[in-house]
Amino acid sequence: MTIAVKPEAGADAGDAYALPLAELNPALTERFQNDTIWPVFERLRREDPVHFTADSEFGPYWSVTKWEDIMAVDTNHEVFSSADGIGLANLKAMEEQDKAMEAMGQQRRRGGAGFITMDEPEHSVHRKAVSPTVAPANLAKMAPLVRERAGAILDSLPIGTPFDWVDLMSKELTAMTLATLFDFPFEDRRKLPYWSDMVMNQPGHGPVKSWQHKAEAMVECFGAFEGLWNERIQGKGDGIDLISMLVNHPTTNAMSREQYHGTVILLIVGGNDTTRNTISGSVNWLNKNPAEYDKLRADPSLITSMVSETIRYQTPLAHMSRVALKDAVVGGKTIKAGDRVVMWYISGNRDDSVIQNPNAYIIDRERSRQHLSFGFGVHRCVGNRVAELQLTIIWEEILKRFPRIELVEEPVLTYSSFVHGYESMQVIIPEKVA
Repeated sequence: MTIAVKPEAGADAGDAYALPLAELNPALTERFQNDTIWPVFERLRREDPVHFTADSEFGPYWSVTKWEDIMAVDTNHEVFSSADGIGLANLKAMEEQDKAMEAMGQQRRRGGAGFITMDEPEHSVHRKAVSPTVAPANLAKMAPLVRERAGAILDSLPIGTPFDWVDLMSKELTAMTLATLFDFPFEDRRKLPYWSDMVMNQPGHGPVKSWQHKAEAMVECFGAFEGLWNERIQGKGDGIDLISMLVNHPTTNAMSREQYHGTVILLIVGGNDTTRNTISGSVNWLNKNPAEYDKLRADPSLITSMVSETIRYQTPLAHMSRVALKDAVVGGKTIKAGDRVVMWYISGNRDDSVIQNPNAYIIDRERSRQHLSFGFGVHRCVGNRVAELQLTIIWEEILKRFPRIELVEEPVLTYSSFVHGYESMQVIIPEKVA
């Protein structure tokens, strides 16, 4: 089966070049869902790599779009702070969510108060508390279980009938792995990606029906994790899960409920979106680059580099943001204290001054792990090895079973300028392959 593929992103530049540069808002969410972002970032890298948007639904912000400038911001935590949130927040949406949470007697946690929104030295203390759970030795112990569960999911997939890969495969595997990392009740595992979707979406997108619905989901999530906290205090749990690590560390044990809830959201969203959207992205991009899919089937040893190339090419989190603590010069532009700065990882990963032929999906690149998708500096993704583990195992198990997984139609992309992913993706596993 073949799929009618859209023209290459960027073939029609549209308003990316028609608008005056000063009016360009690269975070416009519709462009991400419509996959028309590429010419916007191409123009900014060429004409205005450190670009100021004075007026947007997110307020004023700077966009940093080239590799070296992104690295300069990401590795300078003394000047660029995470304390006021790590993403662009729609101001009107925040007001609506505040109202919904207040109506339920809850205070909304703006952007979460987890360790990713902490500055040094507090950040490192909290980060180190959970690091043992995702350390290589513990991941080595987890790997057989991840493989067993991945195989079980694959063996349950329908053959010869279209199905939603995002739902049956990507969400299910990440839910299983997250449940293991949290020692969360396994029968309730699908609540974890559901809560992640409820956090990251607004009414009319994903599963969110209304602001009230979103607030109710957050209260349910926080309540469930309060229950896990209380169980761990009573000594129930395996001792190496993420919640046990927080309970048993002297600093995180004393953190506020707001900090705990923020850390929970960080771990749920971080553990869900990166892996889930790269699992889906690998199927998408291999189908749209059939010569690369042929390479992979002919040589499964390329799985490791294919995973890294997909993480670069997909860039599952499009950006991270910081706020300048003092005046700073980036790329020749002066950023004032208090200004928000957005590091567009999705643009830096296509910067041809650093990556050769960056718009091509090449699974055997010489330096496949050269990408920005996990960030750099003190806030580099704490679970990056978990993501790579799951992605490697799932493709090892896929290639044992299925010569091909084919797209049936264009996937539905996520309505977000932060999470760069897939709402749904119809695929088919052929009964027979010619």
